Amino acid sequence: MISVDAAWEQVKEALSSDDYVGAFDTLEQAIAQARPPVQAELALRLAHLHSLYGESGQADLRRALDGAYELLPALRQAPLARALEAEYAARGAAGQGTPAALPVSLSQLAQSELAQDADPLVRYHVLCALALSEQPQAALDMDLPTAELPLHLRWRLRSWQADAHEALGQSQDAALLYAEAAHLTSGLNRAVMLQEQAALLLHQGEFAEAEQLLKRARALYTGQHPDEGLNLATWSYLMAQVQLNLGQAEAAQESIREAARLEGLHGDPSYGVALVQGQVLSHLGRLDEALTAFGQALARATDADRPYANHEMGVALLDLDRPVEAREKLEEVLAVAEYPFHPEVLADVAECDYRLGRLPEAQLTAEQALAQGAVVPASVVLGNVALDYYRLDEALEHYERVVREAAPGSRDWVIGHQMAADVMAQQNFPHPAAAYAHAQQALEHTPESDDWYITLQDYLTRAGALMGGSSGRMLN
Repeated sequence: MISVDAAWEQVKEALSSDDYVGAFDTLEQAIAQARPPVQAELALRLAHLHSLYGESGQADLRRALDGAYELLPALRQAPLARALEAEYAARGAAGQGTPAALPVSLSQLAQSELAQDADPLVRYHVLCALALSEQPQAALDMDLPTAELPLHLRWRLRSWQADAHEALGQSQDAALLYAEAAHLTSGLNRAVMLQEQAALLLHQGEFAEAEQLLKRARALYTGQHPDEGLNLATWSYLMAQVQLNLGQAEAAQESIREAARLEGLHGDPSYGVALVQGQVLSHLGRLDEALTAFGQALARATDADRPYANHEMGVALLDLDRPVEAREKLEEVLAVAEYPFHPEVLADVAECDYRLGRLPEAQLTAEQALAQGAVVPASVVLGNVALDYYRLDEALEHYERVVREAAPGSRDWVIGHQMAADVMAQQNFPHPAAAYAHAQQALEHTPESDDWYITLQDYLTRAGALMGGSSGRMLN
């Protein structure tokens, strides 16, 4: 005689080794051989299996639940069925009518008896529903020790909890949980968890650490799993961002090309890949191509993504010396109140006004950007405005702030040193050692083909002469 517990133990054993084919076969054979009450209970377990596939499993989850109810209508009130219905509803399938029949609304789910049910499988699906319905803190407050769950859910629990922390802006906690999730699983699932952790480290600016995690993830791809294609596209997309931030623009270009190729083979072209393509091309100075890529990103963007794409387009247009068009794009971004980089956009608008010769407007907007935290780009504009008004001491103060605050070796850092040396030259080198240091630092990051190269060499020679002929001495 087929029993629910015996069949479920076999299913869990198969799932613990990622044998999903075996798990489905075991359940389907058990359902075919069992009597109606047991069939119905097993159909709920089948619904659980389909739920593990997320959005792509929704239709099969619905069929499994309806099949269980057809076999045993009273099962609609079973805790596992209600928890699965809640997760189904939270995934946005309200158009199929089921959510209206839910015994517990999603907004009240955390306070329902389901959240305290004795069955950890029920509580797991409640936690999923809470996370999916944008109740991350309620999901984190759930009492659900990993030891109570079967092996195939332990890493998933940590992944859901990581998602919840991420939604609350707690990225360090999220990264640690993704690391634990990776430890609790293997193969492609481990690779995906490592990539999630790497994505968080990337956004935290920990590029070298993110690169190491991605290298570990790449070694887990075997070419045998049917889902590897899109996950490998994500890997290439993340690696491109890491490489770009580590100054490896050519390698980043190859990685983002591979991400686009894999997307084309296994899915649909995405906003994110087009955006990073544009960023890489921008960094390589291929601005017209970058603008095309940003246009593609904008065409694919959701409402939430549009301001990011518009900001990138605005900066690219500014780099192409098209300040009128750039300003139009940037003003669209400023109209989105929740966009998190308003100070930087203000600084870019100030740069547009400066290039259009609107110096008072540029100064006012740059001062607003500086006050709101966009220290480096705002200071560049303020230095340029002060220099145009021949307020040399003020200009120097702004450029030296750029040098102090910008990342060493960055474009703004180099500009700060170049302009500080230039101002000191116009002041007839009142502090030759400082002028020498600025010129030397800028020269080390200025290619010989750049017009600045000869100018900086001249400043270095003149400042060195004023220091008593020590122009050959390297200053720290």
